[in-house]
Amino acid sequence: MSNCTSNNNCNNKNNITIGIIGGSGVYKVDGIKVVKHHEVKTPYGNPSGAISELTMERNGRSYTFCFLPRHGVGHTISPSEINYRANIFALKKMGVKYLVSVSAVGSLKEELPPKMFVLPSQFVDWTKGKRERSFFGDGMVGHVSAANPIELGLQRQIADTCKKVGIDHSVGGAYICIEGPQFSSKAESNIYRSFGMSVIGMTNIPEAYLAKEAGMAYATVAMVTDYDCWKEEHCTVEEIMKVVDSNTKSIQKLILELIPEMSTNPISFTQENMNVVMTSKEKLNQRHLEIINVLTN
Repeated sequence: MSNCTSNNNCNNKNNITIGIIGGSGVYKVDGIKVVKHHEVKTPYGNPSGAISELTMERNGRSYTFCFLPRHGVGHTISPSEINYRANIFALKKMGVKYLVSVSAVGSLKEELPPKMFVLPSQFVDWTKGKRERSFFGDGMVGHVSAANPIELGLQRQIADTCKKVGIDHSVGGAYICIEGPQFSSKAESNIYRSFGMSVIGMTNIPEAYLAKEAGMAYATVAMVTDYDCWKEEHCTVEEIMKVVDSNTKSIQKLILELIPEMSTNPISFTQENMNVVMTSKEKLNQRHLEIINVLTN
């Protein structure tokens, strides 16, 4: 394993600008090889696990990207316990500019059935305040707009790839993030539907907002597993597992096409975290400067 300390920028010679964050089904794919695992240290503690440097071959070309298991290897970290700041900071230290988030969600709309991939454009934070949601604080004040948390160019690129490989998908709508780990009550589920939300999950906030603070292009692939609990529909464990298995196969198919597309046709975007620190320079200490250097690189 390679090691990256907090005093050492991990932008490596492989120039890994593409990152995926999600479940293990993303990288356990025929045709994708693990090059090495990077243990990345951050000022915010340890990320969910080592960042895997991955490679794949397509049409005679080699493509490199990296992957971070959001819930840790073996799914040991609850949504409320994820160190979101360390995850995003570690990926940025690795050089990631384009971050694709893969998440399982419940559907809040009839027209978004199980197995559908939803590419939301907005988020609503319905968590309980337990999660550290900003890199700023502790003597350093900064404000980054979260008006458009999804990079629409990356969203379009994912949508085009879904169409190319034949995955049913929907573009737009809002993802409401709840604290968990319990799922919603029916009353709560119907409240969220009354808000006009499209899907419900537990992990994309503050992840999306932190990616914005880190100057990344971020987009979510929300894989629908069920209709939450608002719909009077009984599902057996076997039926749910079939949906999960189908979604896993679909996301693997998507990744195999998306990585070459993102690599050969990188989108252009505006990094919106430049010049956002409000604190006077003379008040910033060495730790602050190191954080700013990584975030704005």
